[in-house]
Amino acid sequence: MLRSCLLLRGPPQQLGGTIGDIEGMPFVEAFRQFQFKAKRENFYNIHVSLVPQPSATGEQKTKPTQNSIRALRGLGLSPDLIVCRSSTPIEMAVKEKISMFCHVKPEQVMCIHDVSSTYRVPVLLEQQGIVQHFKERLDLPVGDSSSGLLLRWGNMADRYEKLQKTCSIALVGKYTKLRDCYASVFKALEHSALAVNHRLNLMYIDSIDLEQDTKAQDPVRFHEAWQKLCTADGVLVPGGFGLRGTLGKMQAISWARTKKIPFLGVCLGMQLAVIEFARNCLDMEDANSTEFEPSTPVPLVIDMPEHNPGELGGTMRLGLRRTVFKTQNSVLRKLYGDVPFIEERHRHRYEVNPSLISHFEQKDLAFVGQDVDGNRMEIIELANHPYFVGVQFHPEFSSRPMKPSPPYLGLLLAATGNLRAYLQQMGPPPPSDEYSNENGDSYAQPRMAELEIS
Repeated sequence: MLRSCLLLRGPPQQLGGTIGDIEGMPFVEAFRQFQFKAKRENFYNIHVSLVPQPSATGEQKTKPTQNSIRALRGLGLSPDLIVCRSSTPIEMAVKEKISMFCHVKPEQVMCIHDVSSTYRVPVLLEQQGIVQHFKERLDLPVGDSSSGLLLRWGNMADRYEKLQKTCSIALVGKYTKLRDCYASVFKALEHSALAVNHRLNLMYIDSIDLEQDTKAQDPVRFHEAWQKLCTADGVLVPGGFGLRGTLGKMQAISWARTKKIPFLGVCLGMQLAVIEFARNCLDMEDANSTEFEPSTPVPLVIDMPEHNPGELGGTMRLGLRRTVFKTQNSVLRKLYGDVPFIEERHRHRYEVNPSLISHFEQKDLAFVGQDVDGNRMEIIELANHPYFVGVQFHPEFSSRPMKPSPPYLGLLLAATGNLRAYLQQMGPPPPSDEYSNENGDSYAQPRMAELEIS
């Protein structure tokens, strides 16, 4: 059954237009029209508003909320729920005032004050009866199982605040100055760190700072970057585009491989791991990617367009794709629940050249996961290493707080010295013979949500 939810932050001036200016807020007009097509039982409007508290008086002000609600109604939308943000808990008198002047019931005013972590927010909303409110307003089939989920979520929030041990992960990327570029990666690492009862210390390292050119130009920055890398418990090399910074990434990969530091390469990180291994372990000094050197004599990574050759996004391999495990003896397969195949989201254009993978068969680097046709290399694993894994897909997109992404979980388990113990204690595979991203679940075994490793 269709369920629609419009979440707005007020006042409307901050939404891209002036009050009453519908052309400045086309999405508001679209939802105004959509509410009649979807009908009331399938449409829900949540309005988020700030309740400021000036330090001079200490009084919580409701006028901004009243004004934004008035402007929203002038645009043809009425809130079903008003969520009030504040630095301190909102007083009952203030809540009743908002209820009276905004023409909603008191139970339709929810208050969220600053809390110790974002994981506390759902607990705060549940305490104010939001689940029951949704159930009655939208006639949702919410059963007793939701209470168990909320209980586990509350336990997770409690555990997050009590974490004492810290795990340091070095993220070696090209866009570290714009850290929002790695927001999904950061959350996936945080989910996994919480699952293994450690607080995440994520150290951002610009890959250029690890290169010799930086040593000549700015030795202080060079040594600071390498000091971070040397003190990390694990190394992550995420995706990216272009030649800039790739040498620094490969140096970080080489460090993790030779020093037995847990490593995870995602997308470009996996491709560079293959190139680094070919250059340093297979005597293929000219191995390269055609993205960086179109005329390379050893095209180890090549352009494999999904559809027709062209420019930019039209050639990218996007969306949920199936990866088949080619061996039973795979760390990542065990982390996924010992399933024969998985489905993960992709976003790339270049891939490992399938015609050259035979050179790796006699060495320790194995392509343990491929697409259904065996033409696209999806997963690499290095034997005789605590954890050296590369994936062509982006598992961070499907990570959830209580269901961390298996590749990221493996990195944190290895970085904290718990990977072997965890793999030994894992139970039999789930009833289903596949791993799927359906309903946003990123992990095959539900009991993963309650992982607690001492």
